Amino acid sequence: MLVPRKYHSLLVAAVLLILSLAVLSYSAARLSETGFLRKTVLEAAAPVEDAVNISLKGLHDAWKRYLFLVGLEDENRRLRKQNAALSDQLNRHREGHIEGLRLRKLLNLTEDLPNRTVAARVVDRSRTSLFKMILINKGTADGLRVGLPVLSEQGVVGRIIETAWHASQVLLLIDENSNIDALIQRSRAQGILQGAGAAGCNLKYISRVEEVQAGDVVLSSGLAGVFPKGLLLGVVTGASRREEGLFQKIDVAPAVDFGKVEEVLALISDAGADK
Repeated sequence: MLVPRKYHSLLVAAVLLILSLAVLSYSAARLSETGFLRKTVLEAAAPVEDAVNISLKGLHDAWKRYLFLVGLEDENRRLRKQNAALSDQLNRHREGHIEGLRLRKLLNLTEDLPNRTVAARVVDRSRTSLFKMILINKGTADGLRVGLPVLSEQGVVGRIIETAWHASQVLLLIDENSNIDALIQRSRAQGILQGAGAAGCNLKYISRVEEVQAGDVVLSSGLAGVFPKGLLLGVVTGASRREEGLFQKIDVAPAVDFGKVEEVLALISDAGADK
C-alpha cells in the first residue's frame, strides 16, 4: 500500500521518534540492571577503596598531628629560651639589688670615718693555707699604698701589704702575720690582736687581773696610727687564766666573714700620703 507523497514527511518523523524511544528505553534498562561481572568488580573494589581512603585519611591526620607537634615543640623551645632569658634577667636584677644594699652599707660606713675612702671589689682569694689574703681591683693609680687599713661593712678586713697600679694584696685579720692594736670595749683593757688562721684571732698581752668575758667586743685602739680608733675587730669567745705567766689566753672571733667579702673600703690617711 503506497503512502501518499504528502504523508512521507510525517512517516519519517514517526519512525525516527519510535527509534529514539527504543534507544532511550534500552539505555535506561542497561543503567538499571548491572551485570554479574560488574557486580563482582564493584564488590571487590568497595573494601579496597574503603581501606585506601581510611589509610589516606590516617596519613593525612598523622601529618597534621606531626605538623602540630613540630609547631608545639618550636613554641616550647621559644618559651624555654624566653623563660631562661627572663630568669637570667631576674637573677641579674636580684644580684644588683643585693650588691646595692652592700654598697649602701659601705657608704653609710664612710659617713662615720674621718679618712678618705676608696671602694674596691674583691677579685681573688688566697688558695694557700700559708697566707690569708685577698686581691682587690684598686691600686696606686687610685691612691692606695702599702699599710692602709681595709674594711667591710662588718668590720676590719686587714691591711694592704702589696700594691700595683690597679690591684692590691690585702693581708687578712686572721693571718698569723697580722697584728693590730686592740682594746676590749667594756673594760678598756688594751692588747694586741693576732691572727690565728682557721681558729680566728688571739687577743694577747691582757693582764690576768683584767676581767674578760665571752661576748666582749674588741675594737681597734688606734695607738699604732694604722687603724683609726673604734673599728670593730671581733668578739671574745673564750678567756682563761693560765697558772703560769702574766697574761690571759683570749680567743676572738672576727667580726668579718672573710669567705663572703665582695666589696671593701680602703682608708686613706693624710699621714704618709707623700711618702
